[in-house]
Amino acid sequence: MSKIDLKHKKSLLWIKVLSVAIPLIVAVLLGIQQKLDLGDWVYNLPHVIGVINTLTSLCLIFAFIAIKLKKNVALHRKLNTAALLLGALFLVCYVTYHAAAPSTAYGGEGVFKSVYYVFLISHIVLSIGVVPLVLMAFFYAWSGMFGKHKKIVKYTFPIWLYVSVTGVIVYLMISPYYQF
Repeated sequence: MSKIDLKHKKSLLWIKVLSVAIPLIVAVLLGIQQKLDLGDWVYNLPHVIGVINTLTSLCLIFAFIAIKLKKNVALHRKLNTAALLLGALFLVCYVTYHAAAPSTAYGGEGVFKSVYYVFLISHIVLSIGVVPLVLMAFFYAWSGMFGKHKKIVKYTFPIWLYVSVTGVIVYLMISPYYQF
């Protein structure tokens, strides 16, 4: 087995491990009854998370424009890397907030409540599924496997964009109910 094959196998193993570990860690932290006492600053994190999701959405849209319309690979790479880093920052903020603060219940009524839960549930389910897709897309691009990269981003991009946009929508819908 060549060094490249071994390196690829190790990378793929890490992608699998992270794809399982991230949702499990989030689920465990959401389920803990005893919240950590990190101070009142954590109650500002939902607003930070809303900004992060907005910036991620913008990075993804502009990365798409950079590659499809401008054929600017360098800008495409920078914007997608920014989106990935924002995703990591989102995860840190999200886990920190939910480890320290109780979940906020949506207080809307009627059709708005139904719309909120449709967005929330689809956002959660797709956010779990998009993790391995994003990691594989980056792996293929960084490894120079652009044919495989192009194939997977046909699915990854719209799902990732949907997850980041619905994250903003869910934030905007629930933000009036946050307790500070």
